[in-house]
Amino acid sequence: MIGNEFFGNFDLASAAIWMFWIFFALLVYYLQTENMREGYPLEREDGNESASIGLFPTPADKTFHLPHGRGDVSVPSGQNAERTNLAIEATSASAGSPYVPTGNPMVDGVGPAAWAPRRDVTELDAHGHDKIKPMADLPDFEVSAGRDPRGKPVVAGDGEVIGRIIDMWIDVPEQMVRYLTVDLNPEGTGQTRLIPINFCRIQHDRVTVRSIYSGQFADVPGITNTGRVTLLEEEKIMAYYGGGTLYADPSRSEPKI
Repeated sequence: MIGNEFFGNFDLASAAIWMFWIFFALLVYYLQTENMREGYPLEREDGNESASIGLFPTPADKTFHLPHGRGDVSVPSGQNAERTNLAIEATSASAGSPYVPTGNPMVDGVGPAAWAPRRDVTELDAHGHDKIKPMADLPDFEVSAGRDPRGKPVVAGDGEVIGRIIDMWIDVPEQMVRYLTVDLNPEGTGQTRLIPINFCRIQHDRVTVRSIYSGQFADVPGITNTGRVTLLEEEKIMAYYGGGTLYADPSRSEPKI
């Protein structure tokens, strides 16, 4: 009956609210520890493990069986090896001081040009097929809207023409263009590089890439297989162009008023 108590001043309403708080605390603990399966345990800039990992402990290993015959992965211990011996140095000995590049940051992959060591395998669709493919290998695809960039010259951030577009890379399930293939020698010597579509502006008579300059296209990370691009290769390519928005020209690093 309403108002009856089990014992003392503890009734059903008290039991319900305490059960809710206990459930909520366990939910927070579970979600936070599951969120710590990538990037943990934390490390300092010098590569040593951080003395403080926070309020929650690093979770125990969990093994995931990957589809399409790609094996198993256990996290957090079985992650890809972290990058070491980076070409950067601290500006001072105090904790939290900024790091500056010691070489060519776009080639070394540091700062805005940093990349993560993703798996060196292609991204797959739900059926186990390569997700991103060159349009030359997709006879069923065609440009149905917008400008077709193939055959147009590529103009770098310094206004120089560095080659021409010869192909597009399509995200097949999403039916979107992800990359353009540029031939660095219009005569067709096979010196090609990929340009992320995010960094391109396709105009009626040219394709403009403002993030890097003409002399920097030769150092754009290449791909091993002409018909496939891996997750690691994508990471390095995107990082190179992204880093160029700051590092391509020393003037870009200066404050703007």
